[in-house]
Amino acid sequence: MALGTLVLVTAAAVAAVATVAAGVRCTDAARELARLAARGDADQGRIAAAALAPGGAETELRLGGQTVVATVRARPVGLLPLAVEGSSVAVTEAGVGAAPPGDAGGG
Repeated sequence: MALGTLVLVTAAAVAAVATVAAGVRCTDAARELARLAARGDADQGRIAAAALAPGGAETELRLGGQTVVATVRARPVGLLPLAVEGSSVAVTEAGVGAAPPGDAGGG
């Protein structure tokens, strides 16, 4: 009984750490996507976000006036119906053409 409880608690702790780490990776990926898209290089931003985000993450890039909003979502623990998300906003730099409108494509 004690061994089973220990295994369950350990598995829950590992899942919690994986979830927090995935959330941080999503935030980092969203930051890079927003930063590069605001500079006019959305394609490089998607490449960077895909490299930083957890496997199977989805990216979204939205243009709102003079800002770019990037969101990255992932499911860190396959068996649980839990998703984490990271978002970032960047101001479009002067002289940069408009970023592509809403893009719900995966990355």
